[in-house]
Amino acid sequence: MSASASEASLPGDPPGGRRAAAVWGIGVAVYFVAVIFRTSLGVAGLDAADRFDVNASALSTFSILQLLVYAGMQIPVGLMVDRLGTKKVLTIGVVLFTVGQLGFALSPSYGMALASRALLGCGDAMTFISVLRLGSRWFPARRGPLIAQVAALFGMAGNLVSTLVIARMLHGMGWTATFAGSAAAGVVVLVLLLLFLKDHPEGHEPPPAFDGESPPPVRHAGAAFVRRQIAASWREPGTRLGMWVHFTTQFPAMVFLLLWGMPFLVEAQGLTRESAGALLTLVVASNMVVGLVYGQIIARHHAARTPLALGTIGASALLWAATIGYPGDAAPLWLLVTLCTVLGACGPASMIGFDFARPANPPERQGTASGIVNMGGFVASMTTLLAVGVLLDATGGDYRIAFSSVFVPQALGVAQILRLRARTARRERERLVASRVEAVHVPV
Repeated sequence: MSASASEASLPGDPPGGRRAAAVWGIGVAVYFVAVIFRTSLGVAGLDAADRFDVNASALSTFSILQLLVYAGMQIPVGLMVDRLGTKKVLTIGVVLFTVGQLGFALSPSYGMALASRALLGCGDAMTFISVLRLGSRWFPARRGPLIAQVAALFGMAGNLVSTLVIARMLHGMGWTATFAGSAAAGVVVLVLLLLFLKDHPEGHEPPPAFDGESPPPVRHAGAAFVRRQIAASWREPGTRLGMWVHFTTQFPAMVFLLLWGMPFLVEAQGLTRESAGALLTLVVASNMVVGLVYGQIIARHHAARTPLALGTIGASALLWAATIGYPGDAAPLWLLVTLCTVLGACGPASMIGFDFARPANPPERQGTASGIVNMGGFVASMTTLLAVGVLLDATGGDYRIAFSSVFVPQALGVAQILRLRARTARRERERLVASRVEAVHVPV
């Protein structure tokens, strides 16, 4: 699709503007806080092991359970957003992840702490899809790619807050004060959300859900509505392509940041914990910079979506192979720096998946389609987290073999992307022609 095509406004496009930025900013603030809570365990792993007297396997269950809940909630949350609206779903999400964070602070046992992280993951799962939906309702469609990347940028800023601020608070204030104190941020964004957030601007109310093939059904039609929403979203090749792009691009950085990056850099590469922490911070910083670049490129040239996604996958695979296959006991520092810089591009590349699904679905299915896409990357992350752990146990801690498991989901995802890209491009051309015809017939 040409740049000029991507700049065309669709009939009924929201106007954007300062009010849109203010309302959307409240949703982004909710997501920012959710990411702080989600990643706070990453800097508290050793403290959690001491507090609950658990081994490494039990500790890793925190992360795997959180991802399992997050991934499992994506389609239900998408349906909730489509049926209930953004404000209601975000409100439920804030309450859940705030209670989860507070419960984690006060948990006297491992079981209660595990339940608190599951509750937190449930609330966290409701935030990003809601923010994407909010952006699509308040800004013109041509701004969609940049809006999505900026939202993800604020999410990574939340990750940075965990790395720099929560870690210092934990060592200075202790476990309970740090996690209970951070829960206050959830209360603040809840108040802002209830007072100022609106689902859409005046005059841009969404139509009732309609699958395009049968008469418009009654909204909130129970199980039939749910099946229709999921089936209609899945039928679109853009939704499936978006899911596989998200599946293939997101998980390498997620696995590295969430659990296995620090052990790999310290135990396999011989770095100090301080140096390893600096490299993890580099992944986050690279993500924030690349996100802005990718968003600007895709907003101007939609045809760049697939090359950017495949290029990121290829670069990350090449750097993984070079790092784990480097002769000798450890890879040189310059190679590790390059690896972490490239891993920072994985998050922005995963956002491209939403830009395939967004134009493929009408407004009343945006939440469901985004849920399908978002589930892809977290399923891949959870599977790879488990695979690396199992292989480490089976091989006596051989990180070369364990991290080779990364290439399996990458190969699967690339095969599906190549299979679906032509079909998606054809459907997008058909929709563009239809929208131009509709625009010609809109009365002025």
